[in-house]
Order: sequence, then C-alpha cells, then structure tokens
Amino acid sequence: MTERLTKKERDTEIIYDQSDAPMQIRTHDLNLIRRLTALSSEYPEACCLVETDPISGTYFEVMDKNRVSIHVTKPYPMERRRKQSEWAKEHGMKGNRTANGQNVHLRSNPHFEELSRQRQR
Repeated sequence: MTERLTKKERDTEIIYDQSDAPMQIRTHDLNLIRRLTALSSEYPEACCLVETDPISGTYFEVMDKNRVSIHVTKPYPMERRRKQSEWAKEHGMKGNRTANGQNVHLRSNPHFEELSRQRQR
C-alpha cells in the first residue's frame, strides 16, 4: 500500500535562471500538471514532460521560458470587497451567475469600473 502525501508535502518547485537552460517545474498541483501537459502535447518544442512519480511529483522542462509567468496581485481592500459583495447580493449572483443562470461579468459592476479608473490614474 502506498502512503499518501500530506497537503504540505504536495508542493511545487520552479527552478528558473536567466541562462539559456530550460525552466524546471516539479509539481503535485493537478491543475498545473493539466496545463503543462496540454502545453507539451500541443507545443513539444516549448515544453516536455520528463517524469511522473507519485512521491516526487510530475517533472516538466520548459524550453520557452516566455510560456510561463508568475502573476503577483495585491490583496483587495476590504472596502472594495464589501462593495462588490453588496452589488452581487443586489443582483442575485451566485458565483459568476445570476439567480436565473445567466453569466454576469464583474466588469458590469459600477464599483469595479470606478475602482479600475482609480487604479489607472
């Protein structure tokens, strides 16, 4: 019987340097594995699956480093979160859908537009 890894043990390592060497990614994150597998099957010259192991994770090499980016965002201020929550409740939203099942984009939220304009200044 194999022993399952704890959530803390299921990590992701990204080894990146500015040389021409490929970026190395070892992960247990299923979403990242799916995305990198799709990239490697569609663009084998940009990314390749090297090894899969239940203990050490799935290992990829990314030759085209421009295909991977890390997106760092600031936390939303509590005031913005409160306004968006109130707007969503007013419009009967559950997740990203209204009560009648139609998709609604946050961009139609007037508070979102106001905050976006403030951020662009």
